[in-house]
Amino acid sequence: MNDEQLLRYSRHILLDEVGIEGQQAMLDAHALIIGAGGLGSPAALYLAASGVGHITLVDHDSVDLTNLQRQIAHTTARVGQPKVHSAAQALHDINPEVTVRCIEQHADAALLDELVSQATVVLDCCDNYQTRQTVNAACVKHKTPLVAGAIIRFDGQITVFDPRKETSPCYACLFSPEETFEEVQCSTMGVFAPLVGIIGCMQAAEALKLIAQVGESLAGKLLMLDGKNMEWSRMRTSRNPECIVCCNQK
Repeated sequence: MNDEQLLRYSRHILLDEVGIEGQQAMLDAHALIIGAGGLGSPAALYLAASGVGHITLVDHDSVDLTNLQRQIAHTTARVGQPKVHSAAQALHDINPEVTVRCIEQHADAALLDELVSQATVVLDCCDNYQTRQTVNAACVKHKTPLVAGAIIRFDGQITVFDPRKETSPCYACLFSPEETFEEVQCSTMGVFAPLVGIIGCMQAAEALKLIAQVGESLAGKLLMLDGKNMEWSRMRTSRNPECIVCCNQK
């Protein structure tokens, strides 16, 4: 690290649990963020501010006026722009040292197989059940830790799936890929704006902890937030021995 970096990241370096080595790990890391909307915005902003050296953003959508109530990486002036490019501008405004790769397309299996293999950590910030399953399968295949968040109305949840650990469940252990149901979209159900900030920031925190090897991650634990009463509940999760995704991996 040069003198400017030592100054920029000094408040991290002052933490005994992070220090020079932890901050250098962040600078060397590659975070893959699926979704540049409500959850992806705060997650990406904090990862960039914290000095994660390489961030890849994947989103096929463009900025819409209805997004601005909660998607804080975007601005009124950037309505109509691809979300990945709008978010990249916001990240560079905070930290011009960060390398941001923008991929303006749907996160399909072939793309994720390529990108996940290059990532230190993956953040699932999307709002599509099938995409979540595809992201999870790629993370299991490449043994890449996955930080998953979700929000609808006044409810949020966050967990970590770490396929590097024998006992850690994957997303498919909790939510079967064979399950079929009607997708619930915030465009029809609504979402309380600050909650995406809470969950997105927690996703960034879990990703940074995994990168710098600080503390204990949320692997094996699902946190659920009732935003109306601002109450958290925690549920222990375990690997499903009959999971068709992670238990088929050697």
